[in-house]
Amino acid sequence: MLTPVLEIRSVTKQFGPVKALTSADFSLAKGEIHALCGENGAGKSTLMNIIAGILQPDDGEILIDGAAVRIPSPTVAQGLGIGLVHQETALCPDASVAENIFMATTSRRRAFLMNYRALEQQAQKIMSRLAPIDVRQKVSDLAISSQQLVEIAKALTLDCRILIFDEPTAALTEAETRLLFNIIRELKSQGISIIYISHRMAEIFSLCDRVTILRDGCFVATRTIADITADDIMRLMVGREISSLYPAKQNRDARSFRPLLSVRNAGDDERIRDVSFDLMQGEILGIGGLIGSGRTEIAEGICGLRPMTRGEIRLHDRPATIRQYADAVSAGLVYLSEDRKGSGIFLDLPIAQNISVLNLKALTTRAGLIDTRSERRLADDFAKRLNVRMSGVDMPVSALSGGNQQKVAIAKQLAVDPKVIVMDEPTRGIDVGAKSEIHMLLRALCNSGIGIVVISSELPELLGLCDRVLVIREGAVAGELDADEMTEEAIIRLASGLQNEQTARAADHAA
Repeated sequence: MLTPVLEIRSVTKQFGPVKALTSADFSLAKGEIHALCGENGAGKSTLMNIIAGILQPDDGEILIDGAAVRIPSPTVAQGLGIGLVHQETALCPDASVAENIFMATTSRRRAFLMNYRALEQQAQKIMSRLAPIDVRQKVSDLAISSQQLVEIAKALTLDCRILIFDEPTAALTEAETRLLFNIIRELKSQGISIIYISHRMAEIFSLCDRVTILRDGCFVATRTIADITADDIMRLMVGREISSLYPAKQNRDARSFRPLLSVRNAGDDERIRDVSFDLMQGEILGIGGLIGSGRTEIAEGICGLRPMTRGEIRLHDRPATIRQYADAVSAGLVYLSEDRKGSGIFLDLPIAQNISVLNLKALTTRAGLIDTRSERRLADDFAKRLNVRMSGVDMPVSALSGGNQQKVAIAKQLAVDPKVIVMDEPTRGIDVGAKSEIHMLLRALCNSGIGIVVISSELPELLGLCDRVLVIREGAVAGELDADEMTEEAIIRLASGLQNEQTARAADHAA
């Protein structure tokens, strides 16, 4: 065999009492696309951060071209030809897209003055390979999907021999994903080696040559893609059979048809146009549509997180006045953001304070202080109910895996005893085991009488989890699909406008 361009031998990493990696092994060939799979908390990100110089191993060896190396910092990693595209964007929000793309390059230059015109021209050339984003914009003005594309463009400027992609398509549309795949294949043809971390099996089987599976910080197996199935990978990841990602839906005859939440003619004179729908008690209503269609804006408008200029909202058939998010929470309507780390949780705070943050009024004593004992009891109860894997509720949320962070974000919503939960991309970037647990939890909440709205870019999730699907296009409802009408093709037709075009042509023909 040829000498691997990168080899990891028996690498161990421990954070206090928690072993993140135990004698982990991994090898990467030149010009190979090698998938790395495992549940959240399996050690994937820890291993990648060690390779990228962000973390230091406690034991073990890293070899580049057969020679042992030490990688004490990201700068050294870049000098060795290693680049990392983070799952959570590591961008400077107040800088322009161009400045972010060339951040690593400009930090090494010695010239006193910056030629911004040349910088922007070079950045635009790179950015245009992925999306028509104006590189003069500030990163903070971009949507999450566009920020992810900037993160990818930034990595493409580095002179890499090894490029690590950590869940790069989690926030991308299908069209953007296809463009990224073309670029990755082009990089492979140039002899660049790719480590590709993803929970999406279709991507792994479409793109990768080999796959390595980690479980609980330990190496489990490496297989060629031709010699393994998606079911095999999932079984090796979780150490057990997963019979189904989605729980059984309620029988249509057993479902309540009493509206729990009613929205009529909602609009904001900007992105949302005359949106009307009902959410029934004990129902999971899916909201689909292309990224940028207005799905998130509708959810934020309903929940008081962005101004609405017209429309009516009713809860339990009573008018609800929602001018800000606090009004929504008081009315029993809560929102889970798609940006988990930016808006869903406080990474540096303990689990207990994260879970209690919406319920502080109930936990405040007459002296105006938080009853910390009651806060801990509340948090402990919800953490156990949601099976959060932790050492205790005093543990900072930043120390949890992505799936457990998402469970804490959900626990925060449940702590105020809501009647309706609006969830934006509730399983984005989490592994198959945690995803299955969250699906089961949502169905259990639904069966208890809570109404749930799920916004998702994953069509299989909408079809497998939801009782009905509302499709949004250009800030308006393009159509509604009941259980017997829900297919991927039907959703795509409505989301893209193809269904409306065909209907219009049929009407013209009939006339």
